[in-house]
Amino acid sequence: MPATLPAGPGVGFKPEHFDAILADEASPLSFVEIHAENYMGDGGRPHAQLAMLRERFALSVHGVGLSIGGETLDAAHLARLRRLIDRYRPESFSEHLAWSTHEGAFFNDLLPLPYTRETLARVAGHISRVQDTLGRRMLLENPSTYVRFAESTIREVDFLGALVARTGCGLLLDVNNVFVSAVNHGTDARAYLADFPFEAVGEIHLGGHDEDADETGAPLLIDAHGSPVADPVWTLFVEVIARTGPLPSLIEWDNDVPEWPILRAEAARAGTVLARHLRSRAA
Repeated sequence: MPATLPAGPGVGFKPEHFDAILADEASPLSFVEIHAENYMGDGGRPHAQLAMLRERFALSVHGVGLSIGGETLDAAHLARLRRLIDRYRPESFSEHLAWSTHEGAFFNDLLPLPYTRETLARVAGHISRVQDTLGRRMLLENPSTYVRFAESTIREVDFLGALVARTGCGLLLDVNNVFVSAVNHGTDARAYLADFPFEAVGEIHLGGHDEDADETGAPLLIDAHGSPVADPVWTLFVEVIARTGPLPSLIEWDNDVPEWPILRAEAARAGTVLARHLRSRAA
């Protein structure tokens, strides 16, 4: 049976926190996560630090550049990813339900997809190719979205469930993305989660968002990863864990990165939620 992440809190590793993490003898962390594209070189300080962290923590590798929803997969990028996975044997690998490449151009964003039968077939084929290449199950993350496609004929939760059924992949549930998308589209985050295929979830993400407004003055949330997790997202997280039981739960903070004690406190808060539900299930 393949290794899985422990059902505790984790953080996205930032090099400026390296010394503090290793010195933290009472660390709340069960795992750390890295962005795959930051470690596709052959050596240097990034790999030296990661090797030391790998000795202490479980590891999640999170891709941001595979463009799983694009027209084609980049064979060279996939080969680099395979080398990284073979080198560190992480407990988890995940990517986004999004696209970021087209005809050789790379866009520095995770762009949304229309949910159609044609898109489903293409994404399922790409997932299968990735899993065959890596020799492991991957997790796919639900997106944060700001527009919807008129041609979409499948609900997002059904699209994700169909991908699981076709490919055997797992899911990464980003609770902040659920909240951001619900506010942006004027829908109900709890209704979305009521139909989510939780049985396939292998990891949870929690992050901060920025509040803005669109051209009509309606609320617009941006999945910015540069602030603490908002209270409504914590509330949804508690409700999800009450339903699923403890799951590996990561704090994402990629911009305006704070000092380690602030990020540590966010991870500890997630750990408290997980521990409470672990105790209640054991009682």
